[in-house]
Amino acid sequence: MLLTTAESSTYSASEVAGRLQVDVRTGLKWTEAKYRAKIIGHNELNVIEEDPTWKKYIEQFRNPLILLLLGSAVVSICMRQFDDAVSITIAIIIVVTVAFIQEYRSEKSLEELKKLVPPECHCLREGHLDTFLARELVPGDVVHLNVGDRVPADVRLFEAIDLSIDESSFTGETEPARKCTELLLNSAVNKDHTNMKNIAFMGTLVRCGNGKGIVVSTGERSEFGEVFKMMQAEESPKTPLQKSMDILGAQLSFYSFIIIGVIMLLGWLQGKPLVDMFNISVSLAVAAIPEGLPIVVTVTLALGVMRMAKRNCIVKKLPTVETLGCVNVICSDKTGTLTKNEMTVTVIITSDGYMADVTGAGYNDQGEIHIRNCNNVEMAKTNITNLLEIGAVCNNAYIQNGVLLGQPTEGALIAAAMKNGMYATAENYVRIQEYPFSSEQKMMAVKCIHKYNNNKEEIFFAKGALDMLLPQCTKYQYGGQTVPLTKQNEAEFLAEAYEIGRKGLRVLALAKGKSLQDLIYCGLVGITDPPRPLVRESIELLMQSGVRVKMVTGDAQETAMAIGQKQQPSALWGIYRLYDRSLTNSIQHLTLSSSSSSSSSSSLGFEINVKSLVTQIINHRL
Repeated sequence: MLLTTAESSTYSASEVAGRLQVDVRTGLKWTEAKYRAKIIGHNELNVIEEDPTWKKYIEQFRNPLILLLLGSAVVSICMRQFDDAVSITIAIIIVVTVAFIQEYRSEKSLEELKKLVPPECHCLREGHLDTFLARELVPGDVVHLNVGDRVPADVRLFEAIDLSIDESSFTGETEPARKCTELLLNSAVNKDHTNMKNIAFMGTLVRCGNGKGIVVSTGERSEFGEVFKMMQAEESPKTPLQKSMDILGAQLSFYSFIIIGVIMLLGWLQGKPLVDMFNISVSLAVAAIPEGLPIVVTVTLALGVMRMAKRNCIVKKLPTVETLGCVNVICSDKTGTLTKNEMTVTVIITSDGYMADVTGAGYNDQGEIHIRNCNNVEMAKTNITNLLEIGAVCNNAYIQNGVLLGQPTEGALIAAAMKNGMYATAENYVRIQEYPFSSEQKMMAVKCIHKYNNNKEEIFFAKGALDMLLPQCTKYQYGGQTVPLTKQNEAEFLAEAYEIGRKGLRVLALAKGKSLQDLIYCGLVGITDPPRPLVRESIELLMQSGVRVKMVTGDAQETAMAIGQKQQPSALWGIYRLYDRSLTNSIQHLTLSSSSSSSSSSSLGFEINVKSLVTQIINHRL
C-alpha cells in the first residue's frame, strides 16, 4: 500500500489515490487514519533522545587526560598529599564545568530544527476540512495548501492552481518551483528533487497559488526526513585536538609507569625500602602531570566559542573551534548562506535608454534609486515611475511588515516601487481579468480599469521574458511619446537584456497597452539574490589565508557561473575565476584537494542534489 515519494511522482493522481485507498473528494475516515497512525507512526522527526543533564556532565570526564588527573588526585589522597589532591581536583572541576556549560548552551540553541515541520495543517477527513496538528497526518490524507503554508509532509498533488513553492531550504533554488499535477516518466525522476514537479516536499513554503494533494510520505519516510535521518545516524569523528590530547594522555601514563618502575628498580638494587621508593616514584610521576594544561586548553576554546557566538555562529562542541583552524577547503551553499535569499531589483533600464541603480536589499523600502548620468532627470524619473507602476499592478504578491507573501520576483518589484515612494499603486486599479504566467508563454498580464478615470478605459499591464514579450509589442516609449518598434530596436533591447543576464541577474521586461497584441514596451529590470554583507571580503580573506572556497548550489549552471565571477559587481569574490574555471554537477567531482594547482579540482558545483551532498560529506568525514 505504501509508496515512496519518488514512486508516487511516476503514477497519476488517481493511481496514487487507488493504491493508498482514499477518495480525494472526502478524504480518509477518522478510524482509518487512527489505524494507519498506529501502524506507520506519527508524522514527526524522531530526534535521538538526549541524555539527562547529569549524564552529560559525567561524559566530560571521559577525556583521557582528565581520567589521568583523577587518578593522580586519588593517589595523592592515598599518600596524604592533600594539597596536590585539592589543586588537581579544582583544576578538573574548572575544566569539566566550563566545557559542560558551553556545550549545554549551544545544544539549546540548536533545538530549533524541528520547527521546519509545521505545527498545523488543513486536512480533509470524512468530507470535512479540518485543521489539526501535522503530526497526526498519515499516508492517504488529503491536504489543502494555501499561500504562506509550510508543506506538512511529502504530498502528491492532484490540483495546482498557479502553485509555486519555495524549495530553497531543500534544493538551494532561489526561484520558487512551479508545480503541476501530471505524472513523470521514471527516467525523468532520477531521484532528483528538482524534477519532481508534481510533489510538494515536507518543510517547503507555499509562495503563490493553492493546491490539493495526497500525503504519500510522512516523518522519516519523507525526503526531508531521509536527509535528517542520515545526519542523525552519523557520529562525529574525533577532532585533531582530541586525538592529540588522547595521545598525550597515553604517553603521560606510559612514561609515569616507566618512572615508577625505574625508580623502584634502582631502590631495590640499592637495598632501600620498596614502600619509600614507591612513594617517591609516584610523587615524581604526579608532579610530571601538567594539571594546568586542560584548564588552558578548555578556557582558550571557550573564549573562541564566545567570540563566535557574538558573531551569531553557534559551536556545539568545544573542540570544533580548533578544527575550524585546520580547514583548508570550504564548500559553501549559495542560497541563504552566501546570499540573502531575498530577490532584489538592482538595475532599471527604460525603453528610451535611461538607467538607474537600486540600492538596498530585502522586501522593504530601505534603499534608493540612483539615476545614472542623463540630460533630463525629470523625464528619467517619470519613465522609471511608469515602469515600476507596471511591475506593481501586474503582481499578485504583497509585503506585510517586511514579510513577503507571494513570489520573490514579484516581491522584488513591489519593494522597488516602495523605494520610489509608490506604496499603494495597485489599489488605484480594478483588476478585471488575469492572464497567469505559464512555462510555455513565460509572461503574465492583467486587464484593469483605473478607479479614478471617468472614461473607464481598459488597460493591459504585462511582464515576462523579453523574447516572449517583445513580439506582443508594436511600439515603445521614447522621450515621453510612443514610437513604432522596429527590428533594429528589438535587437538593441535584446542586447541590453543579454548584457544584464551575463552579470547573473534575472531579466524581466515590462509593457502596457490597450490590447495584448498592441503593447507598448517600457523597459526592463535586473533582479538578483544579493550577497550577504561582507561576503566578498570574507572570501577574499579566506583565499589570502590559503583556504579554498567552493560554492555548492542547486541553481542552474549559468547562474552558478555568473555569481562566481569576480568581475561582475553583483557576484561573489572570484570563486569561479580564481582557480580553474571548472564546474561540475556532481558532488563526487567537486574534489576536496587543498592544492590550488590541481587541474581536477572544481570550484563550483551546480544542480547538486541534497542527498548526494550529505552522503558525500559523511563518507569523507567533512
